[in-house]
Amino acid sequence: MNAIFYKEWIKTRGYLLLAFVTTLGFAGYAMLRLNRVVGLKGAEHLWEVMLARDTVFVEMLEYIPLLAGVLLALVQFVPEMHRKCLKLTLHLPYPQLRMVNLMLCFGLLSLLLCFVANYILMFSYLQAVLATELYARVLLTALPWYLAGFAAYLLISWVCIEPTWKWRVLNLLISVLLLRIFFLSPAPEAYNAFLPWLALYTLLTASLSWLSIARFKAGIQD
Repeated sequence: MNAIFYKEWIKTRGYLLLAFVTTLGFAGYAMLRLNRVVGLKGAEHLWEVMLARDTVFVEMLEYIPLLAGVLLALVQFVPEMHRKCLKLTLHLPYPQLRMVNLMLCFGLLSLLLCFVANYILMFSYLQAVLATELYARVLLTALPWYLAGFAAYLLISWVCIEPTWKWRVLNLLISVLLLRIFFLSPAPEAYNAFLPWLALYTLLTASLSWLSIARFKAGIQD
């Protein structure tokens, strides 16, 4: 397991540093915008706008986690398929399904580190200027966007691992439709009642990669 994680780290470390800095930068910029409003008009005005206009002031973050997940999947698995390294990896004396699960686990843990850092930054500022109900509203509204980042990583990994282009295109279309579920409503906290199911739905997308691995093992390719 350590060897697999180290291999994935060597392959993705440059992108992971960029993703960490970029996602944290966007979260920080969103907090700076909030701070500017507070500085100009006071926290009371911020509260009034959030309640009256149904806004959370972090809408700019909506697609950032999604993009981070997509790019990580491409960085991690496109070289594997282009150089035919995955075929060699799956021939190692280690259970193949567990091997793929560990590769995906590495990606998910890397994204988790980025996203938790985002939440720590946002929470640290928001709890200082907003009431508990209001900063919870911001963080809960953003949560489906970050779950979309995990789902995008798993779905695009599935697309990349697929050995034939015809099925890759089909898988990509399915992935776009599945990811659309995370962005159906722009209203704050629209997904609150659905969050546990959305988290389960995100985890289940990991099983799709097993289908492509089964096809890959069967020798199906272009």
